[in-house]
Amino acid sequence: AVRGLGQPRVAQRHQFGDGALASGGALGRLIRAVDIFGFHLATLDMRQNSAVHERVVGELLKVAGVEPDYAALDEAGRVALLTRELASPRPLTVPSAGYSDETAGELAIVHAAAEAHRRYGRGCITNYIVSMSQSVSDLLEVHVLLKEAGLFVPGEAPQAHVMAVPLFETVADLEAAPAIMRDWLAIPAVRTIACGRGRQEVMIGYSDSNKDGGYLTSTWQLSRGSTALRPVFEEAGVALQLFHGRGGAVGRGGGSAFAAIRAQPRGTVGGRIRITEQGEVIAAKYGTRESAATNLEAIVSATLLASLAPDTVPPADQARFAAAMDTLSQSAFRAYRGLVYETDGFRTFFRQMTPIREIADLKIGSRPASRKQSDAIEDLRAIPWVFSWAQARVMLPGWYGVGQAVDAFADKGLLRAMHQGWPLFAATLANLEMVLAKSDMGVAARYAALVEDPAQGEAIFGRIRDGWHATRDNLLAVTDQPRLLAAHPTLENSIRLRLPYIEPLNLLQVELLRRHRAGETDPRIREGILLTINAIATALRNSG
Repeated sequence: AVRGLGQPRVAQRHQFGDGALASGGALGRLIRAVDIFGFHLATLDMRQNSAVHERVVGELLKVAGVEPDYAALDEAGRVALLTRELASPRPLTVPSAGYSDETAGELAIVHAAAEAHRRYGRGCITNYIVSMSQSVSDLLEVHVLLKEAGLFVPGEAPQAHVMAVPLFETVADLEAAPAIMRDWLAIPAVRTIACGRGRQEVMIGYSDSNKDGGYLTSTWQLSRGSTALRPVFEEAGVALQLFHGRGGAVGRGGGSAFAAIRAQPRGTVGGRIRITEQGEVIAAKYGTRESAATNLEAIVSATLLASLAPDTVPPADQARFAAAMDTLSQSAFRAYRGLVYETDGFRTFFRQMTPIREIADLKIGSRPASRKQSDAIEDLRAIPWVFSWAQARVMLPGWYGVGQAVDAFADKGLLRAMHQGWPLFAATLANLEMVLAKSDMGVAARYAALVEDPAQGEAIFGRIRDGWHATRDNLLAVTDQPRLLAAHPTLENSIRLRLPYIEPLNLLQVELLRRHRAGETDPRIREGILLTINAIATALRNSG
């Protein structure tokens, strides 16, 4: 049955006999599952940064003697050159060439994917996600690599056995996404492939857009970007499938999946949605059969409702709500950027207050903490950025800037109407409220005391503490509550029951960090730091 995956499904069934299927039991259920889903536990995605593709394709073209120099071309020149190469059946790879380790490694990956297709069928690997997509050439470069392994086939009716999926991550990239996809789908070969496949997937990133512009701006730009993509795909006659790159923490798109799906812009779900589940959230949501069934049912029901339920927000309200969100987003963006990117000494403050250095040294993640050998916030990966703030009980990526934005917004009555009548705004504030409930400025002050320059530490932490109080007070005013989570007693009780166990772990971690940074070499200190990191993350549940 495995080897016959490429044959008609009925042929697979007849190998076992109709009697086995009709009789039920474990074998019958297995046959039925294979008949419906194919012989795959899960479909794998490939993923790589666009900058890597640029270097690799540039080297392939240079070694093959293709002129002009790819790196020197502008975007239009690159698109023209790559389009010509994709129309030709000639491979670029020169077997006798001594390619760099990076290029050889990327070629080995696409050839491994081609071998997997031959052994297991094309359903085992279907997508190639391009991180930091910023242009059409970023996607065409993937097709060039796929062609070298036979996964892109030129011709009058070109075929791509793996879909190039752009990942738009930063605020600027999300704003540029509609124009990029319009140009991408305008390429005849691309449109032919997308129409034949039945859809084109677009991944939107919650993490880097949050690190770039803060929680409120990220949330709004993701919604606006999704809305703007819809007419682009309708004009091209291609179905859009959004892939939401959510993390566990609210600063990376975490929170209720049901509320998040229901809050998607009208017409962007259409019966299909992809979302990521990461970190400790996987165990919490899918660790048992019962919890997995409950969460999957919630996702399916939310998808159906988002696809079929009528829009409950009148057009006039949609316009004024969107205008209000534009104003709020701009204010929150300025406040967030002012703290994180425009405050002298902030990067030093962050690295001394939080356990980011220990997280990187302990290698508890699968990737280095920064993309480059740099201490710049821009180069720091989103996961350690959010995770470090959670460990210090600040949760800054999940709320900073919102309090200042709401405080400066004159029409508080409009904000209350948005909370009551707009699913997007209600879900945004619900996630914000949960983050505030899990943060603790008293505990965070202990971490701030780790900053080597006390004056600098107090000045920057004072701004964070004031911002937290402003966010909490304004949230309670908009939601009309006497305290955080007053309207969500189950969640409130769950968090309150865990807090007494988390606080001693935080205090222990602060002491161990102080000793470790003072140069104490007892291996139990490093082990203790690792244990507290794991324990705090587990207790907070959605911290990474």
